[in-house]
Amino acid sequence: MLAALAIIWGGSFFFAEIALRELPPLTITLHRVFWALPILIFVIWAKGITPPKSLKVWRAYLTMGALNNALPFSLIFWGQTQITSGLASILNGATGVTGVIVAGLFLSDERLTPTKLIGVVVGFFGVALTVGIEALQNFDLRSLAQMAILLAGLSYSIAGVWAKLRLSGQKPEMNALGMLLCSTVIMCPLALYIDGTPQFDLQISTWSALLALAVICTSLSYLLYFNILNRAGSGNLMLVTLLIPPFAITLGVLVLGESLAPISLVGFAFIALGLIIIDGRVIRLLQRSFL
Repeated sequence: MLAALAIIWGGSFFFAEIALRELPPLTITLHRVFWALPILIFVIWAKGITPPKSLKVWRAYLTMGALNNALPFSLIFWGQTQITSGLASILNGATGVTGVIVAGLFLSDERLTPTKLIGVVVGFFGVALTVGIEALQNFDLRSLAQMAILLAGLSYSIAGVWAKLRLSGQKPEMNALGMLLCSTVIMCPLALYIDGTPQFDLQISTWSALLALAVICTSLSYLLYFNILNRAGSGNLMLVTLLIPPFAITLGVLVLGESLAPISLVGFAFIALGLIIIDGRVIRLLQRSFL
C-alpha cells in the first residue's frame, strides 16, 4: 500500500504542473478536494457506513482538512509556480524526517531513539543541500517556494499525528470523506476571495489533470492513507515521501522537459539515507549479516 501511495502522490506533482498552466494554486486545491467527494460518498454509501454524529469528531475532521489538505496543497501548488515538480517532490521528501520528529514528540508508541535522531540529522543535511545556502541568504521567490514546500511537509507531519490521536477509532473511508468535506468548506471562501470565481472553460489537458488529482491522487490515495496510518503509525506513514521523488522526477523530465541540478539529487540521496536510518530495518539486516 505504501508503494502504491508513493506512485499516486508522485504523479500528483506532475498533474499539478499541468493544471498550473491555466489555473491559480488555490483554485486547483478547491478542484482537487471538491471533485474527490462524489467518489468517497459513493464508497461510504456502498459500504453502508454511517457518518459520525459527534461534534468532536467533526471538529477533528475540520482540523485534519486544514492540516492535511487546505494548507499543504495550497503551499505546494504555489511552490510549483516557482520551482520544478521534481525539486518540489524532493523537498516534500523532508516530510519523512519531520514526521518522525513530530510523532516522537507526541506519540508514546513512536518515541525518538538515538538511531532515529542520527537519521534526522542526516535527513536535514540533505534538505540543506537541496535548498542551498544561497537560498537561506537571499529570500527570492524561488527560495520562498522551497520553504513553502517544507512548511507543507511539516503540516502533513502534524496532521498524521492528529489523525492517529483523534481519528483512529473511525473507519478509514469515513475519515477520508470527513477530512475532504471539511477541506472543501475551508477552500471555497478562500479560493473565491483570492482567485475569484473558478473558470470551467478549460483545456482538456487541464480537466484531465484536475480529475486525476481529485479521483486518483486524493480519493484513492486517502483511502490508502488512513489504512496505512492504522496499521503502521504516523512516523512510518511519512516514509512514503522517500518513494515519491523518483516517480515525480521521472515524469517531470520525460514529459515536462524539466531538469534538476546535481546538488538536488545529492540532497535527495542524503534525505533517503536519513529515512533509511530512521526506518532501521536495513541497518538491522546488515547487523545480522555481519555479526
